[in-house]
Amino acid sequence: MATSRGLAGFLRARRELLKPDDVGLQGGERRRVEGLRREEVAMLAGISTEYYLKLEQGRDHQPSDQVLDGLARALQLDEDTTTYLRELARPAPRRRRRSVPERVEPAVQTLIDSWSLTPAFVVNRNLTILASNHLARALSRVFTPGENILRATFLESEMRVLHRDWDGFTARMVPFLRAVLGAEPPDRELVELIGELCIASKRFAALWARHDVKHRSIGPTAFDHPQVGPLDLYYTILHLPDQRQMIVTYHADPGSPSEESLRLLASLTS
Repeated sequence: MATSRGLAGFLRARRELLKPDDVGLQGGERRRVEGLRREEVAMLAGISTEYYLKLEQGRDHQPSDQVLDGLARALQLDEDTTTYLRELARPAPRRRRRSVPERVEPAVQTLIDSWSLTPAFVVNRNLTILASNHLARALSRVFTPGENILRATFLESEMRVLHRDWDGFTARMVPFLRAVLGAEPPDRELVELIGELCIASKRFAALWARHDVKHRSIGPTAFDHPQVGPLDLYYTILHLPDQRQMIVTYHADPGSPSEESLRLLASLTS
C-alpha cells in the first residue's frame, strides 16, 4: 500500500509540472487544473482514463511494463526519472535495517586523510556526515561528522554564502537524494528531517514536491571561502554500496588558481 501511494504521489506531481503546450496539446483559456488533465495523460500513455485514475488514487500498484513505458513517454521522463518510476512500481525487497550505529571503515578514513589537496567526507543515505578529512573541515564547519548536509544547506546561512550558486546547488541536491533513496521508504530520521525542512524552507518544500530524480555524481561547483576567496572545483561522489555510504570529494584543475587556493587553505589550517 505504501508503494502504491508513492507511485500515486509521483504521478500527480509529474502531471502537474507539464503544460499542454509541452506535449503538443492546445491549452485553451479556461483550465481548472494545474498542469495536464488526467484524461490527457491517459490518452498520451495509451491507457484508459479509468485505469490512470486508479493509479493516481493508489488503487492499482501492479502496472505492466507497457503501461510504465507509456507513462514515462506521456510525462516526458528522462532516464533517471523513468528508472525511479519503475522502482516505485516494482520495489526491491526491503533490506533489513541496521541496529547498530553507522561507522566508517578505518581504511576509508585513511584514504580520505591522505588527500592533502582534496576536501572529502563520507555521508550516509540521509546525508549525515560520518567522517571527513582536515581540508573538508577547513572548507566549512558544516563538513564535520555529525552534521547533516541537507539540513545545513537549507537552514544555515553559511551555506548560502559558501555556495556561489546556491539555487543551482539545491536544485541538484534534492533530486540526487530522491535518486539515492529510490523507491525505498526513508527511515524515521529522514522522514522527520523532510517534514522539518518542508515547514522551515519554502525552497526545499518546492523542490521536494516536484519529485525530480537525477543521478549526478560528477560536475562543477563554485565556492566562496571567507579566507581564500573563490574556488572553482569539481565534485565527485563515490558510492560504497556494501556500507550504503558515499564519499564526496572536491578537486581543482591541476595548476589552476583554485588549486593554489586549496594549497593556501591547507597551510592556513595545518
